[in-house]
Amino acid sequence: MSERAGDKASLVEEHAAVLARLKAATDAIEEIGSHPDERSVCEDLAGFLCRHGFEAAAVDVRPEDEPGWARVAVAGDPKLVDQVEPRHEKGAPHTYAAMAPGDVPVRVVSAPLKWQGRVIGSVSAASARAHDLGEHETATVHDAARLAAVHLGHARRLAATERTAFHLQQALVAEPGRPHPNLEVAGRYLPVGARTLVGGDWFESVRLHFGRSLLVVGDVMGHGLDAAVDMNAYRSALRDVASTDLPPHRVLRQLDSVVADDGGLRPATCLLVQVDPARGSATFASAGHLPPVVFTADGSADLVDLPVGPPLGTGVGGYEPVTRTLAPADTLVLFTDGLVERRGEDIDVSLARLSSLRVRPGSSPEELVEEVLLRLDAHHAEDDVAVLAARIRERS
Repeated sequence: MSERAGDKASLVEEHAAVLARLKAATDAIEEIGSHPDERSVCEDLAGFLCRHGFEAAAVDVRPEDEPGWARVAVAGDPKLVDQVEPRHEKGAPHTYAAMAPGDVPVRVVSAPLKWQGRVIGSVSAASARAHDLGEHETATVHDAARLAAVHLGHARRLAATERTAFHLQQALVAEPGRPHPNLEVAGRYLPVGARTLVGGDWFESVRLHFGRSLLVVGDVMGHGLDAAVDMNAYRSALRDVASTDLPPHRVLRQLDSVVADDGGLRPATCLLVQVDPARGSATFASAGHLPPVVFTADGSADLVDLPVGPPLGTGVGGYEPVTRTLAPADTLVLFTDGLVERRGEDIDVSLARLSSLRVRPGSSPEELVEEVLLRLDAHHAEDDVAVLAARIRERS
């Protein structure tokens, strides 16, 4: 072959190598980081490398608040990377020979996952076909690792933001005003899905005169920070109005008027229950909210039949009270619609599912809340869920 022909062949090979690397980089952009959470990013990276020249890949990360490494994703033949450890304390990529179980020699290409100057993870891709491992495969690992590191860093930042927002929501709804000691209460808030930060569901309890307590559950239209801000405004207004010690339907009427005059808050549904332990009674009033349920001593459920007025913020009013007795062993449960509603299902069917539940007799309000959430699969609900349970304490 002439020197000119050899140069031409070399250029063709280089051109092909460049095209192959560009193709791999394009594939990496499409295949890595499709879901904004840490584990998915690592699984995307390992899977990508196994589709581009390697027989196995493992991704290890440094947990943010713990020492050492944690393996979060493996793709391909796990035996080839079973004994491979992250080796990037200083962040230098390298290729080395290793021995897999069964005395199988492998070639390993490792690269750090660096974000903002810190090594937050490591990827190791292995092949038992050492003669097939060249510069292209090595470059593919390094390029994919750089891309994955950016996605991994963003996933961690998003997760930190979500934790902060979730704690904010928990602070808003998990510490309601304390009722009188003659009432035992338990509450839970569950945001919808992993990506929703905060929402408009809330619950509250307010001490009134003569040993009575006002229980509240509400749902502001929409999700996100704006709904949470409006929720807090409703909660503050409710506390102010409730301090006048009006009956529940008049509290709703006044609250509706205040919100309508403001004009800047989203509409909201709300359910109020004034519990009087001394008389063993509860008085209800609803502003567009679903009815509560009472679990009796034998564990069966009984939906409270209520007239439903318009949501708060309309200025229409028209709220009516209903009073019923509460036996010492009855547990009253207030909830938002996320607990029962399912897409495409009539609300009567959803409520019938709740009213057909039979819980363990003698469960505490805390245990009952947990059982209801579990039985109705509330952790996978399509909307925020807020639940407040209350039971009159029996006198010693």
